[in-house]
Amino acid sequence: MPAIIVRDAAPADRSAWGGMWAANYTYHGATMGEAEVDELWRRVLHPDHPVCALVSAAADDRDLLGFAHYVVHPHTFTSRTVCYLEDLWVEPAARGTGVGRRLIEALVDRGRALGWRRLYWHTETDNEAARRLYDRVAKLTDYVRYDVDLP
Repeated sequence: MPAIIVRDAAPADRSAWGGMWAANYTYHGATMGEAEVDELWRRVLHPDHPVCALVSAAADDRDLLGFAHYVVHPHTFTSRTVCYLEDLWVEPAARGTGVGRRLIEALVDRGRALGWRRLYWHTETDNEAARRLYDRVAKLTDYVRYDVDLP
Protein backbone atom coordinates (compact mmCIF):
# COMPACT_ATOMS: atom_id res chain seq x y z
CA MET A 1 0.00 0.00 0.00
CA PRO A 2 1.50 3.40 -0.93
CA ALA A 3 2.06 6.04 1.73
CA ILE A 4 -1.32 7.69 2.25
CA ILE A 5 -2.07 10.50 4.66
CA VAL A 6 -5.52 10.66 6.26
CA ARG A 7 -6.41 13.80 8.17
CA ASP A 8 -9.31 16.09 9.02
CA ALA A 9 -10.49 18.32 6.21
CA ALA A 10 -8.99 21.81 6.34
CA PRO A 11 -10.05 25.14 4.80
CA ALA A 12 -7.35 24.85 2.11
CA ASP A 13 -9.00 21.62 0.87
CA ARG A 14 -12.15 23.39 -0.33
CA SER A 15 -11.39 23.38 -4.05
CA ALA A 16 -10.15 19.79 -4.30
CA TRP A 17 -12.91 18.53 -2.00
CA GLY A 18 -15.50 20.46 -4.03
CA GLY A 19 -14.46 18.73 -7.25
CA MET A 20 -14.60 15.31 -5.63
CA TRP A 21 -17.92 16.10 -3.93
CA ALA A 22 -19.45 17.16 -7.26
CA ALA A 23 -18.23 13.91 -8.85
CA ASN A 24 -19.73 11.94 -5.96
CA TYR A 25 -23.19 13.47 -5.99
CA THR A 26 -23.30 13.39 -9.78
CA TYR A 27 -22.40 9.70 -9.70
CA HIS A 28 -25.39 9.16 -7.41
CA GLY A 29 -27.71 11.07 -9.75
CA ALA A 30 -28.09 14.07 -7.44
CA THR A 31 -27.73 17.77 -8.06
CA MET A 32 -26.77 20.44 -5.56
CA GLY A 33 -26.73 24.18 -5.75
CA GLU A 34 -23.61 26.07 -4.79
CA ALA A 35 -25.31 27.36 -1.62
CA GLU A 36 -25.97 23.78 -0.49
CA VAL A 37 -22.38 22.76 -1.22
CA ASP A 38 -21.10 25.81 0.68
CA GLU A 39 -23.35 24.90 3.62
CA LEU A 40 -22.03 21.33 3.68
CA TRP A 41 -18.46 22.64 3.67
CA ARG A 42 -19.30 25.05 6.51
CA ARG A 43 -20.70 22.12 8.52
CA VAL A 44 -17.68 19.94 7.82
CA LEU A 45 -15.33 22.61 9.16
CA HIS A 46 -17.43 23.69 12.16
CA PRO A 47 -16.00 21.99 15.26
CA ASP A 48 -19.41 21.67 16.95
CA HIS A 49 -21.33 20.23 14.01
CA PRO A 50 -21.88 16.44 13.86
CA VAL A 51 -21.06 16.26 10.12
CA CYS A 52 -17.31 15.82 9.72
CA ALA A 53 -14.87 14.87 6.98
CA LEU A 54 -11.59 13.10 6.65
CA VAL A 55 -9.54 13.53 3.50
CA SER A 56 -6.78 11.37 2.13
CA ALA A 57 -3.76 12.44 0.16
CA ALA A 58 -0.52 11.01 -1.12
CA ALA A 59 2.42 11.26 1.26
CA ASP A 60 3.34 14.73 -0.07
CA ASP A 61 -0.17 15.90 0.99
CA ARG A 62 -0.60 17.94 -2.21
CA ASP A 63 -3.36 16.20 -4.15
CA LEU A 64 -6.43 14.85 -2.40
CA LEU A 65 -7.26 11.26 -3.30
CA GLY A 66 -10.56 10.82 -1.48
CA PHE A 67 -12.78 11.78 1.42
CA ALA A 68 -15.09 10.31 4.02
CA HIS A 69 -18.06 12.26 5.36
CA TYR A 70 -19.28 10.94 8.68
CA VAL A 71 -21.84 11.82 11.33
CA VAL A 72 -21.34 11.04 15.01
CA HIS A 73 -24.63 10.72 16.86
CA PRO A 74 -26.24 9.30 20.01
CA HIS A 75 -27.79 5.85 19.97
CA THR A 76 -30.82 4.58 21.88
CA PHE A 77 -29.28 1.22 22.92
CA THR A 78 -26.13 2.65 24.49
CA SER A 79 -24.79 5.73 26.19
CA ARG A 80 -21.88 5.65 23.72
CA THR A 81 -22.08 7.48 20.43
CA VAL A 82 -22.08 5.76 17.06
CA CYS A 83 -20.71 6.92 13.73
CA TYR A 84 -22.44 6.79 10.38
CA LEU A 85 -20.12 6.84 7.37
CA GLU A 86 -22.34 8.77 4.99
CA ASP A 87 -20.09 9.26 1.97
CA LEU A 88 -16.89 7.55 0.92
CA TRP A 89 -15.27 8.74 -2.30
CA VAL A 90 -11.98 7.80 -3.87
CA GLU A 91 -10.80 9.45 -7.05
CA PRO A 92 -11.08 6.99 -9.97
CA ALA A 93 -7.33 7.05 -10.64
CA ALA A 94 -6.63 6.12 -6.99
CA ARG A 95 -9.13 3.28 -6.66
CA GLY A 96 -7.63 -0.05 -5.75
CA THR A 97 -4.59 1.56 -4.10
CA GLY A 98 -5.79 1.36 -0.48
CA VAL A 99 -7.23 4.88 -0.15
CA GLY A 100 -10.74 3.71 0.77
CA ARG A 101 -9.38 1.17 3.24
CA ARG A 102 -7.19 3.81 4.90
CA LEU A 103 -10.14 6.19 5.27
CA ILE A 104 -12.21 3.47 6.94
CA GLU A 105 -9.28 2.41 9.13
CA ALA A 106 -8.80 6.03 10.22
CA LEU A 107 -12.45 6.19 11.28
CA VAL A 108 -12.12 2.90 13.16
CA ASP A 109 -9.03 4.24 14.94
CA ARG A 110 -10.83 7.49 15.77
CA GLY A 111 -13.83 5.57 17.06
CA ARG A 112 -11.70 3.41 19.33
CA ALA A 113 -9.91 6.48 20.68
CA LEU A 114 -13.17 8.36 21.29
CA GLY A 115 -15.17 5.43 22.62
CA TRP A 116 -17.73 5.07 19.85
CA ARG A 117 -19.84 1.92 20.01
CA ARG A 118 -20.05 1.34 16.28
CA LEU A 119 -19.12 2.59 12.83
CA TYR A 120 -21.70 1.71 10.20
CA TRP A 121 -22.69 2.52 6.62
CA HIS A 122 -24.77 1.25 3.74
CA THR A 123 -24.21 0.93 0.01
CA GLU A 124 -26.10 -0.09 -3.09
CA THR A 125 -26.38 -3.86 -3.57
CA ASP A 126 -24.81 -3.60 -7.03
CA ASN A 127 -21.80 -1.53 -5.91
CA GLU A 128 -19.50 -4.52 -6.41
CA ALA A 129 -16.18 -2.70 -6.26
CA ALA A 130 -16.98 -1.00 -2.96
CA ARG A 131 -18.51 -4.16 -1.53
CA ARG A 132 -15.30 -6.09 -2.16
CA LEU A 133 -13.57 -3.67 0.21
CA TYR A 134 -16.44 -3.55 2.69
CA ASP A 135 -16.58 -7.34 2.89
CA ARG A 136 -12.92 -7.32 3.97
CA VAL A 137 -13.18 -4.61 6.63
CA ALA A 138 -16.69 -4.98 8.10
CA LYS A 139 -19.50 -7.40 8.82
CA LEU A 140 -22.49 -7.44 6.46
CA THR A 141 -25.76 -7.21 8.43
CA ASP A 142 -29.29 -8.27 7.60
CA TYR A 143 -30.77 -4.79 8.01
CA VAL A 144 -32.95 -3.43 5.22
CA ARG A 145 -33.31 0.30 4.75
CA TYR A 146 -36.60 2.11 4.08
CA ASP A 147 -36.86 5.76 3.02
CA VAL A 148 -39.64 8.32 3.13
CA ASP A 149 -38.65 11.32 1.02
CA LEU A 150 -40.02 14.52 2.48
CA PRO A 151 -40.57 17.38 0.06
